[in-house]
Amino acid sequence: MGEFYSRTDLVRARAQWKADGKVVVLTNGCYDLLHPGHIRLLEQARSLGDLLILALNSDESVQRLKGPSRPMIAEADRAAVAASLAAVDAVTLFHEDTPQELIAEVLPDILVKGADWAHWIAGREEVEAAGGKVIAIALEPGYSTTGIVETILAR
Repeated sequence: MGEFYSRTDLVRARAQWKADGKVVVLTNGCYDLLHPGHIRLLEQARSLGDLLILALNSDESVQRLKGPSRPMIAEADRAAVAASLAAVDAVTLFHEDTPQELIAEVLPDILVKGADWAHWIAGREEVEAAGGKVIAIALEPGYSTTGIVETILAR
């Protein structure tokens, strides 16, 4: 079971993990309505290293990105659900529109994002400049939170 970290505590923990020789993977997103596509991406990301950090958009960040009707689930609940997943070791929130500042502070060894964002992955430059890798993972076809919400509303 994962643990929730403030940004300050996460940066401190990352320094210890680095000193311990752990390979740290980070991915991010809204993770509003958790679905099989999310789970599979998280499992693939976790398989790339020793620890997986999931950085979640805060409620305000989700609203700016997705509109006033989102998120469907509040940040505290999204963080609790994410922390309960076997693949996730650490959860944190970011309030900015992108996790670039957080990623620059944490500097994971591997940054993972869904392939739908392969054209622009926030934090790519910082991670690669520090010698890390950036990997875009193919998405599970047929799963998206927006699609699920549209299906529910159509019914």
